[in-house]
Amino acid sequence: MSCKVSFIGLGVMGYPMAGYISKAGHNVTVYNRTKSKAEKWIKEFKGNLAETPKEAAKDSDFVFTCVGNDDDLEEVTIGKQGVYHSIKKGSIHIDNTTASAMVARKLYASSKAHGWGFLDAPVSGGQAGAEGGALTVMVGGDQDDYKKAEPIINCYSKKVKLMGPAGNGQLTKMVNQICIAGLVQGLSEAINFGINAGLNMHDVIEVISKGAAQSWQMDNRHKTMIEGKFDYGFAVDWMRKDLKMAMHEAKKSNSPLPITKIIDEYYAEIQKMGGQRWDTSSLIKRFRK
Repeated sequence: MSCKVSFIGLGVMGYPMAGYISKAGHNVTVYNRTKSKAEKWIKEFKGNLAETPKEAAKDSDFVFTCVGNDDDLEEVTIGKQGVYHSIKKGSIHIDNTTASAMVARKLYASSKAHGWGFLDAPVSGGQAGAEGGALTVMVGGDQDDYKKAEPIINCYSKKVKLMGPAGNGQLTKMVNQICIAGLVQGLSEAINFGINAGLNMHDVIEVISKGAAQSWQMDNRHKTMIEGKFDYGFAVDWMRKDLKMAMHEAKKSNSPLPITKIIDEYYAEIQKMGGQRWDTSSLIKRFRK
């Protein structure tokens, strides 16, 4: 059944995600802060363009947001031209932003008080996952809202799961980012060690990737790491934002993150090297300057 959907935020993730919803046959209205991106999207996919988030959300059954951080999210929701000034009762707001658990709970409370649903639904899989419609989506919120929204979320995902109450989607994403940081650092050290030892690292990875050392990062990033190319996904600036939120939450629950803290400092070094927009696998650049 076709639904009226709004999608706010057409960055490297949101652009293809909104596209998959449109291609599934839903009536999609888009808004993006840089209007030219929304105009490009309209030419590529079937849909409508709105001048503000408020205008985009009007009469929609589902409103998606996928923006940069907490401040951006509040601006497009409770801000002067935000979706919460026009979203209809009974609809559901699905937020794909990687944001804090605190803002997720705040928006959930506001949504429930005014008669619509809210799900915090950050994604994992990077730009490649978004473009392939194969993202993993971790969701926080109420079961009824999740069941209604799940078919729409499935348009751009390969795995979606309700993780518990509002905020739990964001907390799960923090677990995800902690794991990725450790994996990328380990892979960086291993590749650098192998190169310095005179090994053919393409052959090495071919062998060890079939054993216990295998990971998504190894399969998808080892070639570009060996070649020193870092324009293939999630940027260092965004990873530092995510790790900062994880470390903030860790203090609340008294959960030590010693390795994560060190790797965050390594990413700060990458930023100083001019790598703010390099992808997260650029940790190896610290070794191979």
